[in-house]
Amino acid sequence: MPRLHLLIGWSAILVGLLFGAVLGLAFHSDEWLGGYASWRRRLLRLSHVSLVGTGLLNVAASTSAAQMGWAGLPPLASASLILGTLTMPVVCALSAWRRPFRHAFFLPVLSLIAAVADFLRAGLLP
Repeated sequence: MPRLHLLIGWSAILVGLLFGAVLGLAFHSDEWLGGYASWRRRLLRLSHVSLVGTGLLNVAASTSAAQMGWAGLPPLASASLILGTLTMPVVCALSAWRRPFRHAFFLPVLSLIAAVADFLRAGLLP
């Protein structure tokens, strides 16, 4: 299981960097996607950053589990972390496309909170 999270983590980081590179091709244009502060441009940047960030969470969880001598992550933490990693950039991108998708942010946010809380519960809290 830690190997799965390493694969997901490094893959998410790679996709996030590639997506950022694509977005960076037009960053010099002041009015691209409605300007720097526009909803679309902010949400696409958040999508790119969330891939790198959740990728790092997966790598950290995997290496932490190995450091603690666990055979794998706790099942709830593992599933929630994968769900959050997959849904956060998707919800960001969909929200950039159509604002009503912003109401779905609870899914990745609660998933990631549940993952970290379960990870703590399983081994780091007395």
